[in-house]
This record gives sequence, structure tokens and C-alpha cells, in this order.
Amino acid sequence: MYLTHFAAFDNGHTNYGLTYRCLLSQFGLPFVMHRQYSLDISAQLLRTQGYVNGQWINAPSTFPVLDPATGEEIANVADCGPAEAKLAVDAAYKAFYSWKHHTVKERSVLLRKWYDLLTLNKKDLAKLITFECGKPMKESLGEIAYAAGFLEWFSEEARRVYGDVVPSAAKDRKILLLKQPVGVASIITPWNFPSAMITRKVGAALAAGCTVVVKPAEDTPLSALALAELASQAGIPAGVFNVVPCSREKTPSVGTVLCTDPLVGKVSFTGSTATGKILLKHAADTVKRVSMELGGHAPFIVFDSADVDKAVTGAMNSKFRNSGQTCVCSNRFLVQSRIHDHFIEKLGKAMDAELRLGHGSDPNTTQGPLINVRASEKVEHQVMDAVSRGAKVLRGGKRLDGSFHQPTLLADVTTDMLCTREETFGPLLPVIRFNTEEEALAIANASHVGLAGYLFSQDVSQIWRVAENLEVGMVGVNEGLLSTPEASFGGVKQSGLGREGSKYGIEEYLDVKYMCFGGLTL
Repeated sequence: MYLTHFAAFDNGHTNYGLTYRCLLSQFGLPFVMHRQYSLDISAQLLRTQGYVNGQWINAPSTFPVLDPATGEEIANVADCGPAEAKLAVDAAYKAFYSWKHHTVKERSVLLRKWYDLLTLNKKDLAKLITFECGKPMKESLGEIAYAAGFLEWFSEEARRVYGDVVPSAAKDRKILLLKQPVGVASIITPWNFPSAMITRKVGAALAAGCTVVVKPAEDTPLSALALAELASQAGIPAGVFNVVPCSREKTPSVGTVLCTDPLVGKVSFTGSTATGKILLKHAADTVKRVSMELGGHAPFIVFDSADVDKAVTGAMNSKFRNSGQTCVCSNRFLVQSRIHDHFIEKLGKAMDAELRLGHGSDPNTTQGPLINVRASEKVEHQVMDAVSRGAKVLRGGKRLDGSFHQPTLLADVTTDMLCTREETFGPLLPVIRFNTEEEALAIANASHVGLAGYLFSQDVSQIWRVAENLEVGMVGVNEGLLSTPEASFGGVKQSGLGREGSKYGIEEYLDVKYMCFGGLTL
């Protein structure tokens, strides 16, 4: 059985329930497409209830999930509150005492089955992302592959949680260091990667022997609930994986339960630095383990020795993926004087040739909407501030209907402009001219956050110097896309605590227990 929502492009007149007016011209001219798009997904995957202790549960009220391209309603989802959150924590706590005793191979096999189901259902899962998040379908399919990759990776890492036998100074003792799961983990995730941010955390937690309660972003709960359905199909036991969707209004009260309940042993959050600080304060009262992947403000440095074509490709990938709505998106583009004009010229041509605004279901679309009108207004505000301070708009520059904003290229940008001082989270590319390596590093490091940074150079000595001196947790060298399950993900300064992915990701969900085995006769 399939559920279908039709999207009719018919001059604004509703046809079959949903109407999309797309502005595809990069110059802001409306182009209304007379074409139908449909959200055809398995009825089993379009879940709208909470998922607690292996059961689908209702809440006293519901909240709407909207297509950000149109503002039209996709579904109404159970609006879970503190009571449902507490039920989920209790279920996870009870399940923990059986799940942690599953052998590592048993946990590995179940995670692998979950991975297989994500891969099997990748098209339906990608459609959900496109309709609730706005991503172009190609990017949504890429996210599902990325999300599944974490389940595959941690299904393998589950069998590699090694302790230590430490040589003792005493002849009658043996020293052992054991690794054990921390317990129930609260997983609070953002809307920009509604599937991958869950599997990156939950894959590690379940592999370690922890159980979880997931609170997805209010904008994108459908992806999380679809993952719950597939976890159930994979045989993940009741109570091990729980999902409590809730509205923006109930998020503070639900978050408080998840961060303060004494049965919770760990909090993992991806989101803004401001919200992360609030959750850290909540978690401090009961001294919980925390992982925080917070805001970024990535510098993208192009030196005179760089291959300009590669730098332009890297800039396009790093800036315009998900319409600029990723935490590792480049936010400040620093280009050395000698190649500055050449770089900007080629970048502008690449934007003209490659970027197309529209609904994510259109195969020609490369730039979907921003997540909501507030996000589009923020980009508009930064553009207006920059122009008022002397920046020149070379491409785009305008906010369009709804939550769309033109991909925008700014030149003559200075460090006093708002777009160089705060994260944009949108399709705005500001270029700053610099003269020396020291100047570039000073600008790049003049931030209270440090998640990712990028540099393009063909000078090997310079690459080492700059990569080591950038105050970030991740560096892309001659590369604009750096995320992968095999590598650690995380930042320094106020960009967070801990690491996700890689062999280090599972360590975030493990405690080290020291056992002194004495009284031995050897």
C-alpha cells in the first residue's frame, strides 16, 4: 500500500491537496511549473505516532509537519510531552539491563540488519527527507547512504571494543581495564540531516550496549519515526530505541526530562551553541556524560598557489550543499590577492551554470528552500548588513517567496560585517581578500567556535603549517566535502565536546572500569 500526496503546479490553485509555487530563476522571476510531484512512500514508513517500548503511542495532541518549499501540511504527528518522555526513559532503562548482556556479535548482527533495511528502503526514506527538510532528491539519497553507513560502521565497531591488561608492579595482582556501556542515552538531533544525525549517534550507542531515547527536531520527525519502524523490522528489542517527537512549544519541557532524569546516563546533542549551553547546564545537575556537536563558522582559504578550478569546485560543494544549511558549510571565504579576481569570476560562472532553485522533487533542482521563513530572513538580514557596509552583490542577493533565498555571492567583504561574525546557515558566499598567510590565519581563528576549516594550496609546507594552526576540529585540504563514517567528527572551542563517527565515536558511550585482581599466587 502506498500513500500519495500530489503536488500540482497550477498557478497557485490547489490540486489534489498540495500546491507548490517554485521560483526557479536565479534572478527571482517566478516560474510556476505545470507539473505534478508525488510523495509515494510505503504506508509502513509514514508513521505519525511516538515510538516507546516497541509500541506506537498517541499523545494528547498533535502538531503539523510542513513542506518548507510550500508551507503546506504533510502530516500531523503526536506531540509528546514530559509524560511520554518519562515513559520512554523508563522503557530504555529497563531494556538496558537486557540489551547490555547481548553479545557484541548479537548487537552487530542487528545493526547490520537495520543497515540493510535502510539501504533497501532508501528511495522512500529520501523522499521523506525531501518533503520535510527541502533537500533535492539527489542530496536526500546521499544522506540515506551516509546514514546507513554509520549503522554499517558501528555494526563492525561493536566487535572491537577492547579493554586492557596492564602490567602490575605487584607480583600478586593483575590490573584489568574494562569498558562498559554508560546506560540510557538521550539523543537530541537537528533538522538538517534528519536521518544521518540519528544513526551517527544511535549506531555508536547501540553498538556499545546503551539504549536510547531520540527527540528529533520538530521540523523533521517523520524521518526519525521511519527509522523506528525499520529498527523494529530489524529486530531491535523493545525499549532499546525510542522516539518522542514533539512541537517547538513542548521541546523545552521534553528536553528538560531527557537531560535531568537520573535514569539517563548520557546526553548527545547536535544543534546550536546557545541551545547546547542550556542542555549542558541541565545535564550538570546529575553529572551526566555529554557529547555536543554545536555551531560552526568555517573558514575557506584559497592561497595563490591553489588550483583555482579545484578551489571553485570545493567552494560550490562546501557552501551550497543543502542550500548552505550544514554545520560544516564554509561561512567565510578568504582568497589571496593575486588570484582573488580570477577565483570570483570562475565561481560566479559556476553558480550560473550549476545552481537551480526549486522543489527538491524536481530532478533539475540543486537548491531547495531553507527550512523556514525565519532562516531566509536571517540570510536577507546578513546580505543587507554587508551591502550597507560596502559589500558588492555579484550574484543573487534577494529573498524570494516563502523560505527560498537566492544563492548569493558577495565581494569586497570585510571582517566587521555580520556575515563574517556569525554563522549564516544559508546560501550566502562572502569573499574576503587577504595578502599574507598570517593575515588569513588571524581572520580564520578570530571566532569563538571551531568546527571545520578548509584550505586550498599546492605548497606542501604551507598546507602543514596552516592545517596545524587552524583552530578547528576538522580540516579539508584541497577538498570541500570531508564527512565520512570512518573519520572523527567534532570541533574545538565552543563548537562542542566529544567526537562522533570513527573508532572514537563508540568511546563516547563507554565507561572504563578498573578491576584490581589481587591475592594471586603465581
